[in-house]
Amino acid sequence: MVEKFKIQGGETLKGEVSVGGAKNSVLKLLAAAVLVKGSTKIYNVPNLTDVEIMLNVISELGAKCIYDKKEKSVVIDSTNLSSITARYELVSKMRASFIVLGALISRCKEAIVALPGGCAIGERRVDFHIKGLEALGAKIKIENGYVHAKASKLTGTDIYLDIPSVGATENLMLAAVLAEGSTRIQNAAQEPEIVDLANFLNTIGADVTGAGTSEIIINGVTQDKLHSAEYTTIPDRIEAGTFMAAVVATKGKAIIKNVYPAHLTFFNDKLIKMGASIKLVEPTTIEVSCKNRLSSINFVTQPYPGFPTDLQAIAMTLLTTANGVGIITESLYENRFMQVPDLRRMGADIHQDRNHAIVKGVKNLTGAIVAASDLRAGAALVIAGLMANGETIVEKLHHIDRGYEDFEAKLRSLGGKIYRYDESNTNEDKINDNFNSIQSSQIIKGGF
Repeated sequence: MVEKFKIQGGETLKGEVSVGGAKNSVLKLLAAAVLVKGSTKIYNVPNLTDVEIMLNVISELGAKCIYDKKEKSVVIDSTNLSSITARYELVSKMRASFIVLGALISRCKEAIVALPGGCAIGERRVDFHIKGLEALGAKIKIENGYVHAKASKLTGTDIYLDIPSVGATENLMLAAVLAEGSTRIQNAAQEPEIVDLANFLNTIGADVTGAGTSEIIINGVTQDKLHSAEYTTIPDRIEAGTFMAAVVATKGKAIIKNVYPAHLTFFNDKLIKMGASIKLVEPTTIEVSCKNRLSSINFVTQPYPGFPTDLQAIAMTLLTTANGVGIITESLYENRFMQVPDLRRMGADIHQDRNHAIVKGVKNLTGAIVAASDLRAGAALVIAGLMANGETIVEKLHHIDRGYEDFEAKLRSLGGKIYRYDESNTNEDKINDNFNSIQSSQIIKGGF
């Protein structure tokens, strides 16, 4: 089965859409639930392939997981774990599953977790994770592609991260929850997802302070202090930014619900400088609009609270038809311009020089056959298709399904002419007759 998006560009997006739970947060909350000898319920859990993979990982550890599609909730019962091994077959599918290392070494004092392997957007080393765990007292051995971690006990200490790695910060937070004494993580990542993890840990009985700053303190507690709880995941700031960009790209006007504007301060500022209007309607609701051609800007991706690397490809798409020349500097990942060749196929004028991209705005993009190379590049190409004249086909949708729930349905609710089809089992003539008349049997949804 080969799934593709077919997009008819040129439609102005308008209406309202609601953002789901944060993928990059909920994956870590699911892993953190392994710490509890009891049942934990997490709400606002999106139906994504990455979530499915993480549930499979912790299920193989012995946790019982029940996902309620209608309620968007997951119940995890980790009372009895039966394994300390996270297999390569699962960890290799999603790097974020490596986070179970911290939870397992914390609760079980032993863990065997596969090294996550390569990543399409660039190198993501785990040496900061290993160095921090060793500082806490773990003995680490790497062989046959697996990290073997063992500790008779973990002891709190001061850990300085050479770079504010999100994954390392999260793994060390989980490992320190049941360590003896206090752990101080310096130069810690400050992303909202880090704060969400800390809030979840405190909800289940841990003692974490300072999340959201460069210094996080974890005062170790005993296992009996951790308990069952219910928790709601924060909204996905990257999904929110994606819909904001889609509306602005098509010179539309829409209400976006379930968004925390403070999580997108830098991105919002750049959109406004380009010519968009962003109004706060309610504390978690914004109105986004754009009437005229955008103006080009320059930006550099940075760790939070700077410009998010996860929105770089999407912002590049906006620059392709903006007035003037914009310069993008990608400071975090070496391979995060993989959308460039496909945008050029659609008529974009982009010159790439190592980690810099110079984007000269053209009058309009034209539809083409393109392929998602990674999650955010895929979303950028969908937005390009909505902007473009004519028809765009987007292939390799499995990348997009990792991080966007019901992406095409949400865009259609705003008036976008987009749908998913299986090219091996589709009547092209019937499809081309009417973009707006889509039978439910034709729509294939990702997730589980």
